[in-house]
Amino acid sequence: MDWHLLGLSFITVFLSELGDKSQLAAIALSGRSNSLRAVFFGAAGALLLTSLLGALAGGAVAELLPTRVLKAIAAVGFAILAARLLLFNNEPSADSEQIP
Repeated sequence: MDWHLLGLSFITVFLSELGDKSQLAAIALSGRSNSLRAVFFGAAGALLLTSLLGALAGGAVAELLPTRVLKAIAAVGFAILAARLLLFNNEPSADSEQIP
């Protein structure tokens, strides 16, 4: 097992999940529940399953496409998202306050 890759994956996912909606859902559920253990195991199981599905899908795609092509697709995808956020998202959202 590549321990460096394991540690890097853990740190990356841990930091990205800290403020995620799944974390907020777990906080809300644990605040209303008497069984914190059930909330923990439910949230942990869901995260494990989604991570497993993501790893399997990533492995399958990596078998089909060369690494260079995957990196290019990811770069183009992020560039498109960045352009859309910067250029086409100028309307205020429905839940934001309007300042007079």
